[in-house]
Amino acid sequence: MKAILIDDEQHNLDNLRALLAMYCPQVDVCAVALSAEQGKVGLYTYQPDLLFLDIQMPDQDGFAMLRSLAQYDFEIIFVTAYDQYAIQAMRFAAVDYLLKPVDIAELQAAVAKASKQRQLKVQNQQLENLMQLLKTQPSKEEQRLALATTRETRFVKTSEIIRCESSNNYTTFFLVDGDALLVCKPIYEYEEILRDYSFIRCHQSHLVNTAFIKSWKKEFGDFLLLTNGTEVPISRGKKEVIKKALNL
Repeated sequence: MKAILIDDEQHNLDNLRALLAMYCPQVDVCAVALSAEQGKVGLYTYQPDLLFLDIQMPDQDGFAMLRSLAQYDFEIIFVTAYDQYAIQAMRFAAVDYLLKPVDIAELQAAVAKASKQRQLKVQNQQLENLMQLLKTQPSKEEQRLALATTRETRFVKTSEIIRCESSNNYTTFFLVDGDALLVCKPIYEYEEILRDYSFIRCHQSHLVNTAFIKSWKKEFGDFLLLTNGTEVPISRGKKEVIKKALNL
């Protein structure tokens, strides 16, 4: 895959280029750029398959650069050091990103995913969704989560999620329509995303939408009874957190 790297710091470009050369031989870096404007020239000149894009740049950030493009037909891996809003937005949109300093295993995984998408010629719907999130800046109630299963990427409103249950590095989402979606990501990633949307972690394996809690049952142990009849266990260490969340 032909790739272009855009970052406003030369040492970041040099480091990423060296890592790609050593650990991702399927990537051919055809150009690097120290600004969004230089990067756009490279995009039009080389028509790459893959773009590594820094978010925080002084003249024009990565998101603004993308919005300025008439169209794009390449995979994108965002690179960021600390922008928490950007990380949350990208997680909602299921777009790949790398945190600085770049981890080799995460770099290889992101490149492998981009390569697969390129080979299958799948239009990057996740990126389209991200750009819509950035343009419209929807309210929390309107926010949608991109859940990638083995068969599809399902876009679900946070208000449609009753609960999440983990199994090792997998998370199952139970929805109001009765569907259960198995996603290959650990539950702690979704706990961070859903914290501001009235979800609480009542157990190591369970994350619950408080809107669907019917009662707290205390016979034969502590359980949250949900409106769909499901009983979710409460771990001893989470009792005070739940009491605070439910104003008890």
